[in-house]
Amino acid sequence: MTDNQEPTYEGNMTRRRVVVAGGMAVAAVGAGGAAAVNAFAGTRDEATAAPGAETCYPLTSEAVEGPYYIDADKLRRNITEDQAGIPLSLGLRVIDAETCEPVRNAAVDIWHCSALGVYSGYEAMGSGGGGGGGPSGGPTDVPTGTPTGTPTGEPPSGPPPGGGGGHAEPTDDKRYLRGTWRTDRHGRVTFRTVFPGWYQGRCVHIHVKVHVDGTWTDAGYEGGHTCHTGQLFFFEKAVLASAEVAPYSTSTVTRTTLDEDTIYPGNGHEGGLLYLAYDKRHIARGVHARLTLGVVPEETDGSASAGPSPSATSS
Repeated sequence: MTDNQEPTYEGNMTRRRVVVAGGMAVAAVGAGGAAAVNAFAGTRDEATAAPGAETCYPLTSEAVEGPYYIDADKLRRNITEDQAGIPLSLGLRVIDAETCEPVRNAAVDIWHCSALGVYSGYEAMGSGGGGGGGPSGGPTDVPTGTPTGTPTGEPPSGPPPGGGGGHAEPTDDKRYLRGTWRTDRHGRVTFRTVFPGWYQGRCVHIHVKVHVDGTWTDAGYEGGHTCHTGQLFFFEKAVLASAEVAPYSTSTVTRTTLDEDTIYPGNGHEGGLLYLAYDKRHIARGVHARLTLGVVPEETDGSASAGPSPSATSS
């Protein structure tokens, strides 16, 4: 039995709207009307620009990069390495939000924490510090009375909750659950990984970047610019099911729900909420996730914290 988490959103067109002029308004109500509604619901796979349309696909919300991005240095679709967890197939499609043409040969980066909330490259941070959570332990020098002078305790060692905090230098050379791959002629790319876990201050999520106008060589991907930085999110029902499966069930970190998260914009699939399909009785068998990302390739993303320019090598 498969659980398809695909709600539709009626009347929620706050960022990008199809603008149909003159007689095209009649056509939208007719045979093309259902396709237009499906486009905004995020369910249409083959998005096609309608004549006279000002924009044809929702622009996917930007989100903070977080402190633990590592410049795309692993060209691969299977990013699992030896990490334990529920198998996850993540299919993304990159679409020009203004023309609905697929964005071909884009470099798509994804990275996320392990089933126990640890980011590769930053294992020293432990669970609760990766990707923008707070320090893994509570401070031991919190004053109990009214402060009378300068605090003498050590400042927190982790970035502030919510995914900010600027870019942090890696503490080790591990790179599991990180990878970059190119979109095909349909703008599609699929990664194999594991269902992410959680850490202090954040809901379950995956980070994503889209780079365009670079050069693919035998050595990797170089140059270009980043047109999208975002995060992908999971329905609570799936997260709760994953929490019953080892190793997720061994986590002692208090989980932040989707509604409690300070980064999730709350606008459904347009905000990065993934479509999920899995056997609701046996989620451990695997989860299929997918989403179309509406981007503007000509623009350079300005929401991410400063970091290294796109450059990758084959592995």
